[in-house]
Amino acid sequence: MAHTLPDLPYDYNALEPHIDAQTMQLHHDKHHKTYVDGLNTAEGRLADARNKGDFAAIQQLERLLAFHGSGHFNHCIFWKNMAPKKGGEPKGAVADQIKADFGSFENVKKQFS
Repeated sequence: MAHTLPDLPYDYNALEPHIDAQTMQLHHDKHHKTYVDGLNTAEGRLADARNKGDFAAIQQLERLLAFHGSGHFNHCIFWKNMAPKKGGEPKGAVADQIKADFGSFENVKKQFS
């Protein structure tokens, strides 16, 4: 079963002014799609290599599968984690760990900025 590029769960301009529509469209439609296409190609080549018993090719293809597969699945998570009118200061266990490791959420923002 071929992997497909999921629809972006919001409009390209939904994250402005932080991320502009052109960047979102490029990142989703081109960058993420490249991972999907690469994953599908690698899976097809893997099936061929398995049928031929080409174990050297299988080893190479496993690297491509890991690269394109992780890129695809990480982007699927990324689109869901990014959302309009979301964000802000963490709560619960994440906030507690940030406070323990950095002293405050403000310190994390300063360090990452």
